Amino acid sequence: MDIRVGDVLEMKKEHPCKEKGSKRFLVTRVGMDFKLKCMGCGHEVMLPRSRAEKNIRKVIRNDEIQ
Repeated sequence: MDIRVGDVLEMKKEHPCKEKGSKRFLVTRVGMDFKLKCMGCGHEVMLPRSRAEKNIRKVIRNDEIQ
């Protein structure tokens, strides 16, 4: 799967924060692990690539947002 830094990923499940959970995450690092930033609360998480790719519903490219 072709994921780049700056892409927004729409996941199957929301981030489990209490107030501003979002299904959308900004990709800040790509490699064997993905570093993702929740678009709702701003919390950053690192996930193994295999687990992250399994939970992706949609990829929104950086140039599609603008």
